[in-house]
Amino acid sequence: QVQLVESGGGLVQAGGSLRLSCAASGRSFSILAMRWYRQAPGKQRDLVAAISSGDSTNYADSVKGRFTISRDNAKNTVYLQMNSLKPEDTAVYYCNVAIRTPAWTTGDYWGQGTQVTVSS
Repeated sequence: QVQLVESGGGLVQAGGSLRLSCAASGRSFSILAMRWYRQAPGKQRDLVAAISSGDSTNYADSVKGRFTISRDNAKNTVYLQMNSLKPEDTAVYYCNVAIRTPAWTTGDYWGQGTQVTVSS
């Protein structure tokens, strides 16, 4: 079992910045990919950014050049630095982690979500 704890959401004016964090804890596991998704009211949950175990990254076109995903393997933590925020970035942001256990089973876990609100 893996627990994910997110932090860093809040209210910010357009053009501002926020940094989201997601820390994973639990029994023995290896983290594979770490991802951030977001879901605005009435819309589907969309992938925002992802980082692999080899530190390869990819981003949604809407956030390229403004958001940066990174990870600290020693802390089992993934970050999302969000700059030049726009009102359309307003959503609940969810952390997602894919893991592998010593028994070579895999699992997929979600954080509780953190609200990001960007005012115009």
